[in-house]
Amino acid sequence: MDIIALLVKQGLIAPEQIERAKEEVKRTGITLERALEKLGFVNEEDIAKVKSVALGVPYMDLTDYIIDAELTKLIPENLAKKYKVVPIFKTRDNLTVAMTEPHNIEVLDQIRKLSKINNIEPVLVSPRGIQRILDSYYEVAGSAQEVIKSFEQGKFAGLKLKGESVEVAEEPPIIKLVNLFIMEAVKERASDIHIEPEEDILRVRFRIDGILHEIYTMPLQLRSAVTSRIKILSGMDIAENRRPQDGKIRMRLENSELNIRVSTFPTVHGENVVMRLLDNTLVLLGLKDLGFSPQNLETFEKLIRQPNGIILVTGPTGSGKTTTLYSAITTISSMEKNIITIEDPVEYELPLIRQTQVNPKADITFANGLRSILRQDPDVVMVGEIRDKETAEIAIQAALTGHLVFSTLHTNDAPSALTRLVDMGIEPFLIASSVIGIVAQRLVRSICPKCKEGYSPPATLLKELGIEEKIVFYRGKGCSDCRENGLVGRTGIFELLIIGEDIRRMIEAKNSADEIKKRAVELRMQTLRDDGLEKAQRGITTVEEVLRVTEVE
Repeated sequence: MDIIALLVKQGLIAPEQIERAKEEVKRTGITLERALEKLGFVNEEDIAKVKSVALGVPYMDLTDYIIDAELTKLIPENLAKKYKVVPIFKTRDNLTVAMTEPHNIEVLDQIRKLSKINNIEPVLVSPRGIQRILDSYYEVAGSAQEVIKSFEQGKFAGLKLKGESVEVAEEPPIIKLVNLFIMEAVKERASDIHIEPEEDILRVRFRIDGILHEIYTMPLQLRSAVTSRIKILSGMDIAENRRPQDGKIRMRLENSELNIRVSTFPTVHGENVVMRLLDNTLVLLGLKDLGFSPQNLETFEKLIRQPNGIILVTGPTGSGKTTTLYSAITTISSMEKNIITIEDPVEYELPLIRQTQVNPKADITFANGLRSILRQDPDVVMVGEIRDKETAEIAIQAALTGHLVFSTLHTNDAPSALTRLVDMGIEPFLIASSVIGIVAQRLVRSICPKCKEGYSPPATLLKELGIEEKIVFYRGKGCSDCRENGLVGRTGIFELLIIGEDIRRMIEAKNSADEIKKRAVELRMQTLRDDGLEKAQRGITTVEEVLRVTEVE
């Protein structure tokens, strides 16, 4: 295998560079490959890629790769370090290992015996890439909690942890610690990681199913190092700690890609960091997976296939509006439709859909962006949020000229969205002629299927709910699968208001939201609470969860 010839063939080096490298070989005695790298003509990754082609083994860049720390137990430290090999991905019957010498059959046989997995699939990586993993995962043993304990016991006393610097952020224990709590957050299905400095500790909390849980407390000495590591990963200015910053991290986790939106905010005890974990597999749910009742699902599917009009999704922050909008537009997406969005921010990249992010510095606001989108010949437009009269007027004009428009509003229920638009200064007749449907939604935690049990609720609760007959509700007793909470995962509860002739006349007559809601219920609209109680009776969620997220009717 002539690596040099392959490098020349692929245009990575020139003949004159080889001659200069040969002179370096004579002067220093290093290999020709190492000389080419030392002179800056190629790098380790270039050489590794060429080797992968020559050997017929896939190449892998481990720069942003997070490994499950449990996997490292499959290959002993002495073997991993001696042969530069680490396990990176495991299924029931296969183990993928990263190696610098993937043709070493003897090592593969040893791994096969030690792991008791017959199918060992090697991928080729650069020496620097493998060393980073070895330093981060083998030099520092144990879970995140064990790494934190090691700091508390002074085992890393030699590390320079003060100040914001690249050197601090690149210390193996810090790299591993940050990787481990990102890994644990993914395992726990957390949507956010909060890293919060206090007077004498650094607290880490995960938001799981909408609720924050304390996971770790760390010595305050780790504050700068952990924050610096995250800022480097997310492309922030490591030296700036007096102003808020925003960044993004893109990491590979086993066979999937993880996108993390990062925000820092200065507090009296240091920078607070919040990391939003964005998982494409969760947002790209089908409409059937969101929690719509069969009747609402059928109605909503018909609604989103209308040729024009405005469809609004309402609810507070964190109620799942973005997921519903994305599910809707991916449901109707096709090669025959031009779908364009303007969002703040673009959280997930969707296939076949043109997405734009609000950028005030470039004068791309919701209003200006929407105005430009309408010159792009769209069939369907999604506006992240209607925040002002100007955006609302353009959205209405788009709907009246043959476009289907999706957007969101922050209101407590569906009818209130209509009065919210009036409050913005929109004429009622324009609202009545353009808005075709409104969805209000909340997210409730689901009962853990492993420990679900039925029970008879107290009479006082039934009276509060206006239920006269005896009824069985459900709850979770608590088990290891649900962290003893009795609840795991979330589902939606919905209120779907279709703007028919009756409602349209009430809008034009400037009726109140309460009056419109009363008439909509008479027309068989199911309120948020009614939909939630129906799910509680079916054992999907608890009645306490429904009461937590809905207002008194």
